[in-house]
Amino acid sequence: MNAPTPPQHLLHPLASDAALPADLDPVETAEWREAFDSLVQSQGPERARFVLDELVRLARQHATGWQPDLNTAYVNTVSLAQQPVFPGDLAIEERLASLMRWNALAMVVRANQAYGELGGHIASYASAADLFEVGFNHFFRAREGVGPQQHRGDLVFFQPHSAPGVYARAFLEGRLDEADLRHYRQEIVAPSAGARGLSSYPHPWLMPDFWQFPTGSMGLGPISSIYHARFMRYLSHRQLLDCSQRKVWGVFGDGEMDEPESMSALTLAAREGLDNLVWVVNCNLQRLDGPVRGNGRIIDELERLFAGAGWNVIKLVWGSDWDGLLARDVTGALVRALSGTVDGQMQTFAAKDGRFNRDNFFGQNEDLARLAMGLTDEQIDRLKRGGHDLVKIHAAYAAAAAHRGQPTVILAHTKKGYGMGTAGQGKMTTHSQKKLDDTDLIEFRNRFNLPLSDEQATSLSFFKPAPDSAEMQYLQQRRQQLGGYLPQRDTACAPVPVPALAHYGQFALTPAGKEMSTTMAFVRMLGNLLKDPELGPRIVPIVADEARTFGMANLFKQVGIYSSVGQRYAPEDIGSVLSYREALDGQILEEGISEAGAIASWTAAATSYSVHGLAMLPFYIYYSMFGFQRVGDAIWAAADQRARGFLLGATSGRTTLGGEGLQHQDGSSHLVAATIPNCKAYDPAFAGELAVIVDQGMREMMVEQRDVFYYLTLMNENYAQPDLPEGAAEGVLRGAYVFQPGAPVAESAAPQVTLLGSGAILTEVVKAADQLRAEGVSVEVISVTSWSELARDGQACEARALAGDAEPGQAWLSTLLAARSGPVIAASDYVRAVPESVRAFVPARRRLLTLGTDGFGRSDTRAALRAFFGVDAASVVRAARHCL
Repeated sequence: MNAPTPPQHLLHPLASDAALPADLDPVETAEWREAFDSLVQSQGPERARFVLDELVRLARQHATGWQPDLNTAYVNTVSLAQQPVFPGDLAIEERLASLMRWNALAMVVRANQAYGELGGHIASYASAADLFEVGFNHFFRAREGVGPQQHRGDLVFFQPHSAPGVYARAFLEGRLDEADLRHYRQEIVAPSAGARGLSSYPHPWLMPDFWQFPTGSMGLGPISSIYHARFMRYLSHRQLLDCSQRKVWGVFGDGEMDEPESMSALTLAAREGLDNLVWVVNCNLQRLDGPVRGNGRIIDELERLFAGAGWNVIKLVWGSDWDGLLARDVTGALVRALSGTVDGQMQTFAAKDGRFNRDNFFGQNEDLARLAMGLTDEQIDRLKRGGHDLVKIHAAYAAAAAHRGQPTVILAHTKKGYGMGTAGQGKMTTHSQKKLDDTDLIEFRNRFNLPLSDEQATSLSFFKPAPDSAEMQYLQQRRQQLGGYLPQRDTACAPVPVPALAHYGQFALTPAGKEMSTTMAFVRMLGNLLKDPELGPRIVPIVADEARTFGMANLFKQVGIYSSVGQRYAPEDIGSVLSYREALDGQILEEGISEAGAIASWTAAATSYSVHGLAMLPFYIYYSMFGFQRVGDAIWAAADQRARGFLLGATSGRTTLGGEGLQHQDGSSHLVAATIPNCKAYDPAFAGELAVIVDQGMREMMVEQRDVFYYLTLMNENYAQPDLPEGAAEGVLRGAYVFQPGAPVAESAAPQVTLLGSGAILTEVVKAADQLRAEGVSVEVISVTSWSELARDGQACEARALAGDAEPGQAWLSTLLAARSGPVIAASDYVRAVPESVRAFVPARRRLLTLGTDGFGRSDTRAALRAFFGVDAASVVRAARHCL
């Protein structure tokens, strides 16, 4: 679009801007306007709002079919008259922001000059730099103090593509040095150079003392911020921690708002009245490949969406330079022109110079041309959008921080690649811009008045003012007044004692053949743990829905369901011992039919030890098929954030759920769980195994404070529960133990076979063993509690051997299988790839045959399903005969 754009294309009306009906009585209309103006002036805004509400009620009573427009004028919500005095040193803050822009740019361009494959982003931070800086200098509180008066700090979710800018600030603060910046996206080789590698995006796993929240997967940051804000209310209402003075801030992109997760919990935030939550949506109008809404206006769209969902919306559209123009716009021509320009054209204006904008924007009509007469082309070129004006940003942030009763979203209008000039400002290719030539670098230097020589600019020298400079002293003072540095991840947290296993799980260790499901055993253990005076209050039971399905209804009365407003109704089942009970201090988080919401709540609780300095222990129970398969990306992000807690996949396996069929029957969750390094996944068959695993997990997380989380699969099938064999606990935790030993090898010439079984299929394996013994076969049965732990154990031994370790050890499974001979049959309720993961650790002389439930699920009885997939007792027997 280098040629001038015909004016008729600039003001193409949007659907929401369709022409209004002709005014049939202008005199009467004028009288109504005058009356309303008089009302506001004489009785104030509150009375005006009351009258408007009454008129709306009346209009609905008469069925006029009218609804208020959710869009306001395309100008700043905070007017010039409402704007507070800027409390900082504007000149210094602008210089600091320019320095951070430069160092961020230099870091990315340097990395790509040296290694073209490393990638990185310049344009996103260029658009968001001022949004970040106002937060850092005036609003983002860090954790500070001790005791009851301690401020635990605000939570800040950073736009991931802007990570270079956060590193650039940490460099000026003295938290990172030049060697670190030289190793951006070089995390493996950095230590050898005496530096720390800087991760591509916010990753707590990779930078555990720096980043708090992983936001690199678009959409997960927004929903996570909402549930973190709600979890802070939960902690306050349960009187565990006072979070009343803390805020959750999230800086997200306008393109990111298209992710379903970004929008899926907006109504929850409004329903809960989360006025501790502020979103800043960086509306630079561009996605990765082009405009977010080329033929519309994303700010208008988001305003309608958030306002309709019940949020307080603050539009931050134009900078201070526009105030004079808007004040002189007595005909409304400027507001009409701004409101009629679609984002695709606004992007073109961002990419072009002042002369182009004079001719093609202000040249649309005489009124606009007159407004621009007093401006030079350079002044027009430098007219700022609101998201680049520190004063306007501060006014919007201050209004958001002071608002009560609703969450707030600030829609900040910016230019992607701001300041990159012809190299990248507002261009379609801006997102991928990673290299600038010498001319571009000099232009950038000049644009921001950077104290760099031509040689320093073209060589991409990092710049840091002297420690005693006004800029550096100001930078440090502002952060000291706000409690310290951000982002910063703290892990100091008091351990929480775990009661002895016998106190809450003895019934599971010695059930003496009593029939129950492992789900029933877990719920009973959970109920007992909730009664413990020290650990109990720290437990957070979470369900997406169907707590009754999992037998948890008895917990409703015991600990209650959390509600920020208590219970304002008498439930239908109030006379029942299992009646539904909501309470302000309720302990259960029941999220409705939203696995994304439930896993976000789980993450908030599972990372409370680092975010709040208070260890909490979440147990999230759900249909196993709707976990890793449905919200696997969120679980991966929780792992990155070093979550500690339990995920419980109930009604697990492909054959235990009976009639539910293809969409509900899980045969793959253990396969996915095995890919997450800090997830320990177990498929226990018996209550005793489950009890040992839960106990060990709690001690690892709450006492030893290890950064692990556990995935346990639970069955809804009732069967006789044996006592846990003496000495089996070690094997249970390592992944397998001998459940039924075979006849001693020296005493029998019978053919030998070892059967491995896990979870629901272990009972079928035991039946098969009985049948094979009746046929004269010597059978050993091994209960596999975790295929993935067995595989990891063996892989660790191999890694030590490859590294030249003189004593690499032997894989646990190899040790269990070493004393006998004959084939090994492995069966589970999951795809064959799960038991296949241990093939390398079966002794070479012993053949391994795996049975699993590959394919789609079916609706039928358990018996029919197990026969169909070939994992029932008869199938195990056939496999053993075949191998023998």
